[in-house]
Amino acid sequence: MTSPDSGDQTVLIAGAGIGGLTAALALGRTGRPVTVLERRTKVEEVGAGIQLSPNASRLLIDLGLGPALSRAAGEPKRLVIRNGESGRTLAEMPLADAMRQRYGAPYYVVHRADLQTILLDAVRGLPNVRLQFGRTVSSVDTEGDGVTVAVETASGPETARGALLIGADGLWSRVAAAIGDHTEADFTGYVAWRATIPVGDVPPLFQKPETGLWLGPGAHIVHYPIRGGQVVNVVAIMKDREAERGWSRPGDAETQRRRFRNWAPELSGLLSRMDQWLVWSLFDRGPRETWTSGRVVLLGDAAHPVLPLLAQGGALAIEDVAVLSRELARTPGDVPGALRAYEARRRPRAKRVQAASRANATNYHLSGPFGLVRNVVLGRLSGTRLIDRYDWLYGWKPEAD
Repeated sequence: MTSPDSGDQTVLIAGAGIGGLTAALALGRTGRPVTVLERRTKVEEVGAGIQLSPNASRLLIDLGLGPALSRAAGEPKRLVIRNGESGRTLAEMPLADAMRQRYGAPYYVVHRADLQTILLDAVRGLPNVRLQFGRTVSSVDTEGDGVTVAVETASGPETARGALLIGADGLWSRVAAAIGDHTEADFTGYVAWRATIPVGDVPPLFQKPETGLWLGPGAHIVHYPIRGGQVVNVVAIMKDREAERGWSRPGDAETQRRRFRNWAPELSGLLSRMDQWLVWSLFDRGPRETWTSGRVVLLGDAAHPVLPLLAQGGALAIEDVAVLSRELARTPGDVPGALRAYEARRRPRAKRVQAASRANATNYHLSGPFGLVRNVVLGRLSGTRLIDRYDWLYGWKPEAD
């Protein structure tokens, strides 16, 4: 690459997850050269779905991904909240048409691998974007009008240079550490078990085009159809004492069945048919003290991890990209100033989403009298009143930030 002080405008992005690829697409579409550095030798997402609420789907559609998303993603007709132990329906919230009418964008559910493929195809279609795999950031040096990044590869060290570096490398961000933030994330005491199963192998209740949320003491389960309704994605979040980094270690199906053996028969029937699980220990941390240092900036979980109890981890990273690209376009001659403006605009939003997600970790898992009160309150809410609670979340647009 050319030296940064020769006028190079290359954007370096560490991480080829949802946030990193969305950033590559958004900035690459402006004509800027972009290089994505990914530590993995290939990008693959297995065994999990992702929900794209209107605040995220509208941004991806604006980036030209609407047709591809409409083919790969589904739109559940409603959210049904049930008592995990009795199976009784507590509340329902319309999705699909209601989301489009109210927020002007769909509420999608999609397999992560499909979303990753859509983003990769779009990025690879841009001649000014380079994807480099098997490269791990080891150090960062901000010098003058550019950034120099030392990169570890299987064949030896390399150096990448550009006008700025975006750290989209997740909860255990190497970029954050490289700019001096070594804050460790803490284990929450919860783990997420994730699995998919062919729709033909599940009981009729789980074949419906809807999202299900089952609440119970110390745990909850979410399920929804993906891949054209041919597969059901299931996520169970529950307490656990053991923690391990990563989000794809195998889980013992029998352990899972024992954990939920006293829950509703319908749910136990579903779990009895599922044999392959991936387990993800949930770590958490508040927003870092700063997301920027000179020409280096963090986004997504690298800046503000979000527990998967509000379905907003990927969405918040996509929002970050929208604001970051906008600030860079506003002041192209002042990159550090644009990065600081991005952080100032995003920090309050990120903190609010983090807090709401953590609150769900408590509310979803209430037991005894507190659980009964929660169920009564939910039972008194109409679908419209439930949606009202999410206006601040789903109705977000960059202009309102």
